[in-house]
Amino acid sequence: MVSTQPRIAPGRLRELGPVNWVVWQALSRAAGTDDAHLFSTLGRTGGLFRGWLHFSGKLMPGGRLRRYESEMVILRVAHLRECEYETDHHIRLGKRAGITQEVLDRLRLGPAAPGWTDKERALLTAVDQLVTTRNLDDPTWTTLAEHYDDRRLIEIVLLTNQYEGLASTITALRIQTDH
Repeated sequence: MVSTQPRIAPGRLRELGPVNWVVWQALSRAAGTDDAHLFSTLGRTGGLFRGWLHFSGKLMPGGRLRRYESEMVILRVAHLRECEYETDHHIRLGKRAGITQEVLDRLRLGPAAPGWTDKERALLTAVDQLVTTRNLDDPTWTTLAEHYDDRRLIEIVLLTNQYEGLASTITALRIQTDH
């Protein structure tokens, strides 16, 4: 049986330092929890944590993709990676961006599910390929490029890989879901 105990305990003031402790407190409140375990764990890395937050924040919520599309990408990655933490966190955030239960159910089925627009199907197909093959084939790229400009195309690749890498980090560190 695989242990589900965190490999690194969430930090507190002593482990996080005063700056990351304040950041963790603010992010936890924004997430609607007393302890956002992701941030109290990654916050143990000092300045690396703040650099990662800056990069992440430039992608979401600070990116050029519509928030609805960003949440679609993140929730699909979380589903493909079976990352409960990412799923739970982004179901809450996704609701604020218009992700309904019906959309969430279709996200679990993937790009072949009925009801997607051509643009949404292209986006989800790209996400699936990036997560499963670490690349995009030419037909998928061409279809995606019919709907997005160059900046957003780059952003889709970065966002998908950011959350795929984050899912790996959460899984490897066994970060527990928030309460």
